[in-house]
Amino acid sequence: MTENEIANKVIGIAIEVHKALGPGLLESAYKECLFYKLQQEKLKVEKEKPMPLIFEEVRLECGYRIDILVENKVVIELKSVEALNDVHLAQTLTYMKLGEYKLGLLINFNVTLLKYGIKRVINGAL
Repeated sequence: MTENEIANKVIGIAIEVHKALGPGLLESAYKECLFYKLQQEKLKVEKEKPMPLIFEEVRLECGYRIDILVENKVVIELKSVEALNDVHLAQTLTYMKLGEYKLGLLINFNVTLLKYGIKRVINGAL
């Protein structure tokens, strides 16, 4: 599956989760539900994947964690906030750069319609 195919599937499942739960819950609730539904779809998913930082040939465990990584290709960063801002985008881009991933989805579940809470984040050409 390509990054775009994975992203389309993730977005569809995220919309299902949002329709079932609605806005207003903690990020962790959406993460667990999305993780569960992605597993049901037989996708390879990792939750809270550690992302080390390599600095001057030294691997540093700084506590960075990707919320969900799908098929070892697409970074999913989840939020449940009033509004997404530049820090959230920067965080997603950082995880993508550290892991050399091309595509990420920044998803804010605290919106009335989920389509207003989704940002595709691209690192390099797809």
